Amino acid sequence: MRIRVLVCACSAMLCISGCGANDLMVKRQTEIEARMEQLIQRYASADARLAEMSGELKDVQAQVRQNSADLQEVKPLLSEMKSAVDVVRQKPLETQQPSSTALPPSRIEVINGEAAPPDSASKIQDLYMKAFGLYSANEYQKAIEAFEAFIGTHPESEYAGNARYWIGECFYTQKDFRSALESFRRVIAEYPKGNKVPDAMLKLGLTQINLNEPVRARETLLGLVERYPKSQAAAKARERLGKR
Repeated sequence: MRIRVLVCACSAMLCISGCGANDLMVKRQTEIEARMEQLIQRYASADARLAEMSGELKDVQAQVRQNSADLQEVKPLLSEMKSAVDVVRQKPLETQQPSSTALPPSRIEVINGEAAPPDSASKIQDLYMKAFGLYSANEYQKAIEAFEAFIGTHPESEYAGNARYWIGECFYTQKDFRSALESFRRVIAEYPKGNKVPDAMLKLGLTQINLNEPVRARETLLGLVERYPKSQAAAKARERLGKR
């Protein structure tokens, strides 16, 4: 009888010991699962922040590209304005009177008494720069009239193609895309060897985009890249084509 009681007591103690060990294991497992859950949440939070930072980086890169494109767009204007400044600086030298210390003119009989012809090249440049000055001052309608008058008076001038291009820019800035389209096409057709042809092709493509003509715009931009692959206008065209 005593042996049976002792056996029962031992069994009870083992049972109690086993239950305690199971409880401890369950507790440890719960703690491990909670710790893993915390780690998962931290990784998820880190991934979300990384994705957010990646988006911000892409926005910054896009802004940098846009700023670079804007800078390239302004460069032709700066070049034109530099030419205007050079013309203004030369004016005082052209109109300067001889000083009192200058040698008197030699007494030579002039057979042909007609006055020497004015510097026509300088005057043509002055007329062009006056028209461009109106464009720079955002006087677009007056600039269009001035450029048209310049082309009508000097159709063979080296500046005629540039004048037609800036007429297109005036229309484009005012969102008169139909008129801009016609002007840029005339630059390409009437001045095929002019230095504004690549820019005119680029703006023609952008104008066609604004007129909801994506197929024609793509053809124009691809043509620009093919004809003038090393030009700045072609670089902008490639960038635009890459976004489509």
